[in-house]
Amino acid sequence: MRKNDYFERNDSVGKITLIYVILIIGCILSLYPVLNILSIALRPGNSIFSSSLKIIPDGATFENFKQAFIKYDLLEWLIHSLIVSGCAALFSVIVSITAAYAFSRFEFRGRKMGMSLLLVTQMFPATMMLLPLYIMLIKLGLTNRYIGLIIVYVSTSIPFNIWMLKGYFDTIPKSLEESAYVDGASIMTAFYKIILPLAKPSVALTALFSFMAGWSEYIVARVIINDSGKLTLPVGLVNMQGQFSTDWGIYSAAALITAIPVMILFVALSKYLVGGLTVGSVKG
Repeated sequence: MRKNDYFERNDSVGKITLIYVILIIGCILSLYPVLNILSIALRPGNSIFSSSLKIIPDGATFENFKQAFIKYDLLEWLIHSLIVSGCAALFSVIVSITAAYAFSRFEFRGRKMGMSLLLVTQMFPATMMLLPLYIMLIKLGLTNRYIGLIIVYVSTSIPFNIWMLKGYFDTIPKSLEESAYVDGASIMTAFYKIILPLAKPSVALTALFSFMAGWSEYIVARVIINDSGKLTLPVGLVNMQGQFSTDWGIYSAAALITAIPVMILFVALSKYLVGGLTVGSVKG
């Protein structure tokens, strides 16, 4: 940044200082709960209810993290959630990409109505449709099976994903595909070799949203999966809470462990997320 950039934007020093102060306060408010959970997870069993404000408590230990895997089926819950969330994100992205491209590039009867209907479905949360979905899964024999849970997650995430991807496809000039058609490329070739590489930011953001929706979802998973050997992570974490008492040190450690896969996914997709967050904001 050049020295006179601030003056070119007519931003006073006081205004810039105020912005930074607000941002710092916001970061502190956001990080404090996480740091508090970390502090509880690191405390030894005899000082869980300590009133100390230290982030790293006296006698800090990783015993709670070990016990989370020893006393509970945390590793199995992680694997189950990775399977469900990963498959749901994969199928949702595949279906959403092709549908969004069709809505963006082709004129056909019912196109506008179809987009409107997709938007209307977002007015109803998944929990509202849980009863008919559950009855349907019972008749199909898909309860207590991951495929049934994946179907629900995919079907509920597709409408939003289509709208988001369509907004991004609309920003890509059609002349790129037309040039490919002139060179003899088919529609599928132009899509996979030209459009899809340009749409990586939106695809990455869609995959992240779809994964996180399945990773943190509790109510639907609680209803569809009843087998104690097939529980997903959110359901398993709730089961760690006892009726009369809860080992908060182990519970906090497990909560931190569950955040690791999402953090890894954020880091892996970080170079695409900045572009993906502006999906549909500018139409070119």
